[in-house]
Amino acid sequence: MNIVERWNQIPDFEDEKDEAAFWASHALDPRLMNAAIQRQTVRESTTITLRFDPQMLSRIKRLARHRYLNYQSMIKQWLAERLEEEVAKQVERSPDRNGDRNHD
Repeated sequence: MNIVERWNQIPDFEDEKDEAAFWASHALDPRLMNAAIQRQTVRESTTITLRFDPQMLSRIKRLARHRYLNYQSMIKQWLAERLEEEVAKQVERSPDRNGDRNHD
């Protein structure tokens, strides 16, 4: 069974038969599903403003539509995934208690 670790590993399907064949040999990584679930937090969200090139925003919206997501939610999901990657890299590079780098 192949594990899908990123949303972009899921192709666009021609029909339901192709989709069924794909999912017969693939499964979603539970971490991916957990990251997609919106959780209630005690902290409020902070509103920010980002300026996008119109073509880039159009491409993002198109991708989100294909995934049946709100484009702002998809951007937040991407940022959360990337943040986890960067934090993991930082942990890998940080010295342990003996001053050695982690090499697991």
